[in-house]
Amino acid sequence: MKNKPLIDTNPYLKVPAKYRKALIANVASSTAVETGASVESIARILAEQNKPLPVKKTSHSAR
Repeated sequence: MKNKPLIDTNPYLKVPAKYRKALIANVASSTAVETGASVESIARILAEQNKPLPVKKTSHSAR
């Protein structure tokens, strides 16, 4: 039996909007576990498009 890629067999991956929503939920929940931030806040940041993430600037050298 020939194996098909998951994207061909999973109906949620065939529709780009559903795929993106599921991807954001997955990444947000995993990141929340690692960082302690809320899933909702992480999902909101990931869902924002065309908005660059803030860059932290420090006054001291990283060395």
